[in-house]
Formats: sequence, C-alpha cells, structure tokens
Amino acid sequence: MRRRTWFKAAAGGALATVARAQEELPKHPSDLVFAKLAYDPPDPADYRHELDCGAVAYLVEDHQLPLATISMTLRAGSYQIPAESAGLASFTGGQMRSGGTATRSARDFDEEAAFLATRLSSSVGSTSGGASVNCLVQNLDASLAMFFDMLKNPGFDVERLEVSRAQTLQGLARRNDRLDRILSREFSRLMRGTHFTTVQSTQASIQSITREGMQAFHAERYDPSRMFFTVSGDFDTADMLRRLNEGLADGWPAETVEPSEIPAPTHQPEPGVYMVNKTSRDVNQSHVAIGHLGIQRSHPDAFKVRIMNSVLGGGGFTSRIMVRVRSDEGLAYSAYSQFQPGTYYPGLFRAGFQSRNATCAQAAAIVIEEIDRIRNGKVTAQELDTAKNYLVEIFPRFFATAGQVAGTFANDEFTNREKDHWKHYRDRVSDVSADDVLEAAQQHLHPDKLVVLAVGDKEAMLAGNADRPEFSFESLAGSAGIRSIPLPDPVTMEYPDA
Repeated sequence: MRRRTWFKAAAGGALATVARAQEELPKHPSDLVFAKLAYDPPDPADYRHELDCGAVAYLVEDHQLPLATISMTLRAGSYQIPAESAGLASFTGGQMRSGGTATRSARDFDEEAAFLATRLSSSVGSTSGGASVNCLVQNLDASLAMFFDMLKNPGFDVERLEVSRAQTLQGLARRNDRLDRILSREFSRLMRGTHFTTVQSTQASIQSITREGMQAFHAERYDPSRMFFTVSGDFDTADMLRRLNEGLADGWPAETVEPSEIPAPTHQPEPGVYMVNKTSRDVNQSHVAIGHLGIQRSHPDAFKVRIMNSVLGGGGFTSRIMVRVRSDEGLAYSAYSQFQPGTYYPGLFRAGFQSRNATCAQAAAIVIEEIDRIRNGKVTAQELDTAKNYLVEIFPRFFATAGQVAGTFANDEFTNREKDHWKHYRDRVSDVSADDVLEAAQQHLHPDKLVVLAVGDKEAMLAGNADRPEFSFESLAGSAGIRSIPLPDPVTMEYPDA
C-alpha cells in the first residue's frame, strides 16, 4: 500500500511539472528567446613572440590532447620564377618533404616519420611557402629534429624527383578533360591576361627542373628571419620557444635573396561572351562563369560588398541567384556568386552555374538580371538581417581551436592585415545598412564590364531551348558577337588560332 501511494504521489508530481512546463513553453519556435551571444576575440599580443633569429611565432597552448602542431610560412612562390621554369616552385616545396635530407635518405625519412606517428609536410604555392609537423608530444624532440632538418637540409633525392616528374607529365595530358578545370583556367586568362597566376607548366618546363635548380630556389628563399610560425597543442610556451630557437640556430644558407614585391596584373578584361567547345558523350551539361575585376581587401567598402554579395549569390539557398536559377526555374543544382577581395591586388567578382546545354543561355540571362536588380533597388530587411546575422554568428569560428587562433593571427601579420580587423569586425558588419548595400552594388558591380564564359558543347548551347527562344547567347553577346577560345595542346599549352 505504501509503495502504491508513493507511485501515485510521484506520478502526480510529474504530471504537475509537465503541466507547468507546457504553460511556460512558447507556442511557436519564433517566440523562443535566447540570451545575447557574448564573445570577445583573443588578443594577438597574448600569443605573439619574436624568436632569436627575427622570426615571428604565435603559440597557443591546448592541453586537451597530447599532440602538438608546428607550422611555418614564408614569402616564396611561383611569382618569383620565370614562365619557362613553371613548376619549379611547387616541385621544390614537394620534394623538400619527399626527397629526404642531407642526413637521412628519402626512405629513412619516411620510415622514421611513420615509426614516430609524425606527419610532416612541405609545399610552395603562388605567393607563399609552408611546412608543418604534427606529432605526439612524447615524440616532440625527434619530430622537431626531423622538421628542422627538412627545412634546413633538404636532400632532393634524384629518384624521387624523377617519380614526381613522371606523374606530373602524365597529369598534363589530362588538363583538357574536365569542364570545371577548363573554365577556371580560361576565365583566369580572360581576367588576368599574362600574369604569374595564369602561367601553366608545360612538358618543357617540367623537364627543365633539376636538383640543382631546387637547391638554388631553397638556398635563395628559405631565410629563417622571414619565417612565421604557428604552434598549437600540449606544450609549455617557454619550453617551446626554447626548442624553436635551438632548431633555428644553425645550419641555414649563408645568403638569401630579399623577396620581391608580388606583381599586380595590368590586364584589363574585354567584356563579351566567350565560348570553349568541349563535347562529351556522357555529359549534357556545360559550365558558365560571369564576372569582372573586383576590389582589394583593404578597400573601405569591403564589408558592404561582402554583405551585398551574400544577398546576391554568396548566401547559399537564401541568395537571389540560387533562388531564381535553382528553386524558381530549376535550371541548375547550384548557382552562386563570389566577390572575394584580393590580398595583394584587386580580386574578382564571379558568378556561375552548371546547367543543361539548352538552358545555359537562360540561366546566364537570369544571373545578369539579378546583378542588375540588386543595383537598382534596396535589399529587403529580411535579406539584410540574414546576411549580417550569418557573418556575425560565424565570427567565433575563426578562433574555435588553438590552431585556428594561432593560424589566424599569423596569417594576418603575414599578409599585413590591419591590426584592428577582428576587434571591429562585428561592428563593421552591424553598421551596414540597406542603403550601403545599394551603394556598394552600384559602385562595384558593373554589368557593362561582364565577361561571360561558357565551356561545353557549343553547338548545343547555341541551339538553346526551343520552348524559350527569347534566351540565347547571341542576344547576350550583342553586336560584338561570340568569341571562341580554342583548347590548347594540354602538354605544350600552345593555343591554335581561334
């Protein structure tokens, strides 16, 4: 009896609790009220250190796992070499890791890294070179020894070089196989003209790469005083600084070359409609890119432009281009726009999609229509709030992990970003109004300067959609006509006459 009475009392209490909870619950999810998000970004000064050699290091401790990651960045890249040597920079970066060192053969280096469960990497891109090591803290000494040996004394094993050369040459022959890669290459050429960003390696340039050439590239550019380090993981900051100073102390090339300025492109794109004919039996779709030159990261309108582009086509399923092209018309699985400010020179505005051959002209016309529309009327309050809220809410992600904190601050200093960028980031986003977005669209979107590039079955694209004859590439091109871009020889990159 006592047990039955207890159960009745407990059940009654539970029902009362549920009833009270139901009374307190909002009737609709829109009525939910959340506490205001409070987040202050870390201060870069708390993590910045200058090493004995002059290198800058950002160290962020994280003791959750017994791991450590050390990364290095320096100014070295393909912009520093002539076109006839295209490929030398990237080969140097890759072979620094795969080619062993002066004290360890390539095989021994690989085996020791595997034994230690240590991941080492090295690379050189267009404007920066980098290397990293990730290891268990119990193997930190041995892993750092390998890391600095790789940076100081790369062996550039000849056999590994020949393997990489053969693989690269095989890849050259497939450069015209994929529509998206052709689109990216040719759109870049239309935007930048002759520039280090558009230089392509060839059979001749890859064949010209030698061990001596890589040694010279390394000796001239790997100066420890110009390096930026990021360190995150389970370590003591004072102890890690000691390790870094010891690793950077001796054994570097005696003389290096002062990094040259990164050259800005001087080419002015010629507006119009361009087509590359690339047919495929298995694919009935083509790729289209639409764009013009953009702005630099330091431009005072950078935040306004970012929010404007989010509404236009950068905001995923809520953006206008995506809604019109995909949701309303069903012409593409994905449609987008990007307005990425350049770091060292103006970036690009680019919109694009992949659609059936017959509907490419219609989709292109819709994109251009949306570019015009955002220049001629204010965005709605909902569109503005969605774009701004997204940019504010993702703000903590830049500092979500110790590695991201260190990497964000090191990259900022490496690229000379303004020091108060993150301090005022959210305020600058919140201050953007609908009038600002309209002004940004009118100032930085230029329908009269658009380059339209379509890559795919040219005949099928020109035939268009019989049900919508009002849309055609001919009408988009106007009196200038459609200009054809021939596919180059994928190995020599020589273009036949159009």
